[in-house]
Amino acid sequence: MIPNQTTERNSRMYSMKIQINNIHLQKIKKKNRTAVMIEKIILIENADPVIFYGANNSNIHTIKDLFPKIKIVARGNAIKAMGEESEIADFEEVIGKLEAYCAKYNNMKEEVIIDFIKGNQPEKTDDNNLIIYGNNGKPIVARTANQIRLVKDYDKNDLLFAIGPAGSGKTYTAIALAVRALKNKAVRKIILSRPAVEAGEKLGFLPGDMKDKIDPYLQPLYDALQDMIPSSKLKEFLENGTIQIAPLAFMRGRTLNDAFIILDEAQNTTTQQIKMFLTRMGMNSKIIVTGDVSQIDLPPSQRSGLIDALEVLRNVKGISKIEFDVKDIVRHQLVQRIVEAYDTRNKIRKEKKEEEARKSAEEDN
Repeated sequence: MIPNQTTERNSRMYSMKIQINNIHLQKIKKKNRTAVMIEKIILIENADPVIFYGANNSNIHTIKDLFPKIKIVARGNAIKAMGEESEIADFEEVIGKLEAYCAKYNNMKEEVIIDFIKGNQPEKTDDNNLIIYGNNGKPIVARTANQIRLVKDYDKNDLLFAIGPAGSGKTYTAIALAVRALKNKAVRKIILSRPAVEAGEKLGFLPGDMKDKIDPYLQPLYDALQDMIPSSKLKEFLENGTIQIAPLAFMRGRTLNDAFIILDEAQNTTTQQIKMFLTRMGMNSKIIVTGDVSQIDLPPSQRSGLIDALEVLRNVKGISKIEFDVKDIVRHQLVQRIVEAYDTRNKIRKEKKEEEARKSAEEDN
């Protein structure tokens, strides 16, 4: 064999050996890289699954499209994912971020899902004086000066009195603060109470359980809750006691720990009732008392517990009093005029009575 040909053949053989070795090494690497398949169940506990999954499971379909290597099954509040270990880890992290977003905003759109999966932060909306996001992502904000003051004083005090006319947003703002505290896990439960003056607090003759008996008197509180908590989640909270209905007649003897307690229409409590209520406060609890001293439904001979409490507690530290007025009314513009008209009449009547009392005293002298 010619020396040059021998050298060329040896060179080709050497090259082929290298290629074979490379192929063998690639096979070994590929074999060593055989994926570990795992199954993971992720529970959606903080967000409403109905909102999280989207209409007709549209959000789940989007997530499936963006994680094509993972088999995803969503039922109830559980998402089962099957796939490579590394993929599942990324998937679990994204689901956690999406759940936190959904819990905060009560809303989740396709673009938000895409942003999180791509590793981007969704665009934030800066709402001045925001309290929480209600249903469908609607921002619930403190709209007037006294509503803003109630929100700020809440951070500094454990007991607050919000006094003012109907429609001023005092109760709505209080409930928004309660829902925010529950979402942030600052408290474990919300307790709603309202004196049933029309039933004389004697609810035993009414049909149904405690909730059925007191519901008609607490409907305004439910209306506010339904603006802020998805219906399925609200139903769950009512059933498991996270949100409780506690008429004043059944509050005696309880100690309310880790709770946000709201007493509405407090002007219709007696002095004994409001004292009993206020002394139910336990550790890590907040109380907001709302009322309108111009709408007292008690018998004329009975002193309002709200008026009495405001006088007795006026110098006690840790208690805040916010007085709402007609400027805070956020209902129909006529409501403000109606309230002003009644206030004017009541002022005239009061002045007339004072004048008559003065003249009577002068005649006696």
